Amino acid sequence: MAAHGHGHHGHGGQMTPEQQKQMIEQDLRLAKNLGQIKHKIVVMSGKGGVGKSTVAANIAETLQKLGFKTGILDADIHGPNIPKMLGVDLYGEQFNEYQFKVFKEITESGMADKDFKNDEEKLAFIEAKKEEYKHSMFPVVAPSGLKVMSMAFLLDGIDRPIIWRGPQKTGAIKQLISDAHWGSLDYLIIDNPPGTGDEPLTVLQTIPDADAVIMVTTPNVVSQEDVLKCVKMVEMMNIKQIGLIENMAYYICPHCDEKLYIFGEGNGEAFAEEMEITYLGDLPIEEKVSDAPNNEGAISVIDPNDEVSKRFVEIVKDIQKEFIKE
Repeated sequence: MAAHGHGHHGHGGQMTPEQQKQMIEQDLRLAKNLGQIKHKIVVMSGKGGVGKSTVAANIAETLQKLGFKTGILDADIHGPNIPKMLGVDLYGEQFNEYQFKVFKEITESGMADKDFKNDEEKLAFIEAKKEEYKHSMFPVVAPSGLKVMSMAFLLDGIDRPIIWRGPQKTGAIKQLISDAHWGSLDYLIIDNPPGTGDEPLTVLQTIPDADAVIMVTTPNVVSQEDVLKCVKMVEMMNIKQIGLIENMAYYICPHCDEKLYIFGEGNGEAFAEEMEITYLGDLPIEEKVSDAPNNEGAISVIDPNDEVSKRFVEIVKDIQKEFIKE
């Protein structure tokens, strides 16, 4: 991925013919890519630290487990945690090698169906494939079959910060969406950066036909106030299908099974009602969940019988019932 965004135009805001051509080509790739995906769900939060990426990762893995072809796009430029959560850590050179391997497989399987008369024809076929996929980034496939694309793959290592201004970030997000070669999917889950700034706005503008936006909050007044701003932003973009998940709502005592409301009872349902959005339920705090990335995967995959894994199956079925029209 180029480090410059599409936000940089010629002098005085005028685009050169070459930049215009590149932008049109990107929009065409975007339309083609998104056209193969039946349903798109954006996961958002008003602030960081509420477990948004954990929720996004587990929704995606749950859909995959239920038999739907699913992809997850990690659109968080500064904190791309999804690969770590799913046990698909690939950085820089490893990701490039993976790209070459996938391209080679596609090309070789295409060649197997052809009857080449000579080496020139074979070379011409390979060149045509190179041209066809020159902008493509092939998502990494997790052990479950879930397809994953993230900014993290393009960095040399997990400790590399991205210090970019707005146009570079929005350009990079648009490129991640337009150039990830998803193929046909039933669901694409987009893990949006927190807040109401440039990056989450870019995602919503680039995917205007999202089936639903799922807000993640915690039982905390500050967190809820920030979600309120997010809801208002999404409504301003004419997206009506909004759901709320209250994460870290309670803790179940391992000794007596009592529900303890560590952060106070959040009344997520009343909060959702007040905002006139759909309440999708709450999730407990659980050590197994926070420890899951250390075990190379999301809780839904590592322990399907865990209380949280079962809650995610219920939440996914509610999302389908409330927002997905087949």
